[in-house]
Amino acid sequence: MLYHIYETQRSLMEPFTDFAQAAAKLYSNPLSPFSQSPLAQRMSAGYDLLYRLGKDYEKPAFDIHSVDVNGVGVAVHERIEMDKPFCELRRFKRFSDDPATLVNLKTQPVVLIVAPLSGHYATLLRDTVRTMLKDHKVYITDWKNARLVPLADGEFHLDDYVNYVQEFIRHLQGIYGNCHVISVCQPTVPVLAAVSLMASRGETTPLTMTMMGGPIDARKSPTSVNNLATNRSYEWFENNVIYRVPDNFPGAGRRVYPGFLQYTGFVAMNPDRHASSHYDYFKDLIKGDDTSAEAHRKFYDEYNAVLDMDADYYLETIETVFQEYKLVHGTWDVRSPDGKIERVRPQDITTTALFTVEGELDDISGSGQTEAAHDLCSGIVRKEQRHLEAKGAGHYGIFSGRRWRDVVYPQVRAFIHEHEKPQKNAVPAVIETPDDNPPRQVAAKVAVPKKAPAPKVAAKPAVKTPSAPAVATRWVKPAVAGRGKPAGAAAPAEAAEAPAAKGKTAAATVTASATPRTRRGTARKA
Repeated sequence: MLYHIYETQRSLMEPFTDFAQAAAKLYSNPLSPFSQSPLAQRMSAGYDLLYRLGKDYEKPAFDIHSVDVNGVGVAVHERIEMDKPFCELRRFKRFSDDPATLVNLKTQPVVLIVAPLSGHYATLLRDTVRTMLKDHKVYITDWKNARLVPLADGEFHLDDYVNYVQEFIRHLQGIYGNCHVISVCQPTVPVLAAVSLMASRGETTPLTMTMMGGPIDARKSPTSVNNLATNRSYEWFENNVIYRVPDNFPGAGRRVYPGFLQYTGFVAMNPDRHASSHYDYFKDLIKGDDTSAEAHRKFYDEYNAVLDMDADYYLETIETVFQEYKLVHGTWDVRSPDGKIERVRPQDITTTALFTVEGELDDISGSGQTEAAHDLCSGIVRKEQRHLEAKGAGHYGIFSGRRWRDVVYPQVRAFIHEHEKPQKNAVPAVIETPDDNPPRQVAAKVAVPKKAPAPKVAAKPAVKTPSAPAVATRWVKPAVAGRGKPAGAAAPAEAAEAPAAKGKTAAATVTASATPRTRRGTARKA
């Protein structure tokens, strides 16, 4: 019922927020006569603040269109690699026309960033992704708002989260041979479970796991978040924070933990800080400090955008991670997609290096909670384990902002590159494909007309046409139709030579030095 009341209140407030937005522009637009009044700046700032306090915040975009790689600008295209009912695996594909940069992009490590499903969207890790793109091929889990998932797609449990992560890892291993995994906050627990199950089955596990600010052992240095989960029973959470999605959403009728309740909890942790931040925003508008005002908008556009979580997933996370500590007690069983029950055994991990990161001032995941992963992963040799405590960093500081870029990221990058191995389908020295999946090896071929049968002449024997010399196949960029190149042909400097494919007819290939004129001549002779 609370969800319906909230939606009704939001609908009633919408006309007032629209009016506040219009009034703010009316008092700030220099062409408006209202902007000439003595209190115009204050009136505009006040209405702008009211608008931002009352508006509905939609899911933000990653908005990453380019990055700098070793001083060269590289275009970035965001695309959906896999689409699951409750999650999308997103790829940030990089493009460049600089040959040296292409070689660098192709050989960089592949990283799967597992974003938290704890109220905010994956775009909260925008700075993490942007920074990682300079030195890595980046994929990220983008969790969907449960109120937008129809009931026909079924429920979503913590076991499903673990199975999703395993599926994403296998997908990248199938393309590149292996990958590195970074988990931020909440997903450290299901990621550790996913890799543990893969190790127990004898599957190939990721080269490295980097875990940042997560509640691996929530008993250590408990925070207000931990205390809330332990001071209330499972039944209390089920009866007081779980509601059904209203009828005006695709997921109508689904039991969820609403995002607006999670947002209320976020603000309640530091109410004074948020009140001060909004007052500073009001003063910045009055002073005309557009830079500070825009920084405030960007932060709260992200912070205020929240999503609903499926009730089963939320309640099972509370019970498994914060109440019964099943991971550290060794009592956590996960149901696989085929219905098999498997015990999570982190001690079975032996071939994956482990790096944990904590913030000195983290008020969500306390000191020692993430570092506890090292004791659980006893099968990993000590030299393959590493821990970092970022001095002066809070929870968000370890994956976003200056401390992330200057303190944490350099060590994460070094750790990943230290354990990187040659990728599947290694590329040649020079290629003409963008930063994409490992390219296909193709041969540049031209159509050679069939030889007409020689006329039978009794006095003269038939003259044999010499066969074309054997040449090597090469990496080429497929020609674009309508640009004057025959299909499959490439310029002399566009491709690197590679060994000829076994069993291919040598006459069907051409050398890089052959010109259209010589090819036409050869065809005529044939």
